[in-house]
Amino acid sequence: MLSDPIADMLTRIRNATRTHKESVDIPASKFKEQLARLLVQEGYVASVERTRPEGQKFDVLRLTLKYGAKREQVIKHIERISRPGRRAYVSAENLPRIQRGLGLAVVSTSKGLLPDREARKQGVGGEVICVLW
Repeated sequence: MLSDPIADMLTRIRNATRTHKESVDIPASKFKEQLARLLVQEGYVASVERTRPEGQKFDVLRLTLKYGAKREQVIKHIERISRPGRRAYVSAENLPRIQRGLGLAVVSTSKGLLPDREARKQGVGGEVICVLW
C-alpha cells in the first residue's frame, strides 16, 4: 500500500525519463488519468492509454514519454508540492509562476485539474499538486 500514489506516479515518470525509457506503466486511478491527460495536453508526455494487462486484476496507465530531437528530456524536473502531511493551497492571485511561465504548475481546482495559466485566467485557486519544467 502506498501512502502517496501521486508521488509514486511522479517518481516513476522521473525515473523513466532519466533512463530514456519509451514508456512507463503506472497503476491507474481517475485522478492519475486526469493528471496524465493534462501532461499530454501541455506537451510533456506523448500519449496515455488505460489498459488492463493480461492476467492482471487492475488497470494501468501506459504513458508514452516524449523526448527532443537529440533524445534530450522534455521533463527536466518534476516535483510533488502538496503532500498528504502538508497540503499546499493557494489563491488565484498567489499561484506560482514556474520558470517565469515556461514551466507548469498543476492545480486541483473546483473546475478540475488545471495548469497554472488557465487557473489564473479563470480566477480560481486550489491545491498545487506538482510543478514541472
